[in-house]
Amino acid sequence: MKRLYGLAILAVLAVATPHNAHADTTAPKSGTYVLDKNHGKITWSIDHLGYSTYIGQFTDSDATLVLDAAHPESSTLDVIVHTDSVGTLNPALDEHLKSDAFFNVAKFPTATFKSTRIKLVGANTARVRGDFTLLGVTKPITLLVTLNKAGPNPFFKDYEAGFTGIGHIKRSDFGLKSYLPLLGDDVSLNIEGEFKLQ
Repeated sequence: MKRLYGLAILAVLAVATPHNAHADTTAPKSGTYVLDKNHGKITWSIDHLGYSTYIGQFTDSDATLVLDAAHPESSTLDVIVHTDSVGTLNPALDEHLKSDAFFNVAKFPTATFKSTRIKLVGANTARVRGDFTLLGVTKPITLLVTLNKAGPNPFFKDYEAGFTGIGHIKRSDFGLKSYLPLLGDDVSLNIEGEFKLQ
């Protein structure tokens, strides 16, 4: 009985405790921020023949955030993704993804995102609309971005702001049509980035 009571208390505490117990969503300082390349990842996922969801990443990006804390809607975000950083932990597949069948990194070494509109939709969330260019094709996409934390990094003392972004694209919109419809057209994006104030 005591064991069941203890488990019940643990369950209540787990529900009551925030997912990120260290989160500090104090509004970040205004200024120009640059992505910490060691803590920036774009994870993508796609339907694989209906059997599973296949996951990969881009691990090399550059990004600049010009943040206006008083007027967040006036902030801007520019991102450069180095497409040859695509990775799945499968070397043979990685080389195939880099070929002209998919990302054609020799001809298109980068993809870019440039924000065009930022709209707050919650205390710490915003919809960031921008022009996304991939394989030479530019289309508007929208990311739902959440501020995770802002403040001095406890290890290096740099002032940082951390964000999570989620979005969706259709790869065929950008000319990425290989193996459709066996491989899904809808691509989910999960973006993590820590930005350092300059």
